Amino acid sequence: MIQSRSVHILLIEDNPGDVRLTQEAFRESNLPIKLDVVMDGLEGVRYLRKQGKYEHATTPDLVLLDLNLPKMDGRQVLQDIKNDPELRRIPIVVLTTSNAEHDILQCYDLHANSYVNKPVDFDQFFDIIRQIEAFWIQTSILPSMVHV
Repeated sequence: MIQSRSVHILLIEDNPGDVRLTQEAFRESNLPIKLDVVMDGLEGVRYLRKQGKYEHATTPDLVLLDLNLPKMDGRQVLQDIKNDPELRRIPIVVLTTSNAEHDILQCYDLHANSYVNKPVDFDQFFDIIRQIEAFWIQTSILPSMVHV
């Protein structure tokens, strides 16, 4: 059975400017979206595992993941999530400035659900967030929305 409710997104991003742009883009949405932010990969894993100060965190419906993160890079975070039977169904959208072929292929090898280049232009960045929203929230059925 599919249930309609607000969508919880976890953004794992260390660039304050990109965090602010993402927050603004989702704030303009007419959809019920809750966006939480952590600033490094290690905090992202702790959040997802509900460790320490995140013990009461809500498991996100979708993760937006930057690759170049402090403490634990995005590739390690991705591998950690996808190897965990409790977390692996959470869709992971890699949202990064890297367009290096080895990064793209490595992320898909690690079971990323999508790889999106983060544009530097403000309007293009907003468009990318709207496209992510349109596909992952309005079009797709997220695993967390299915109750058996």
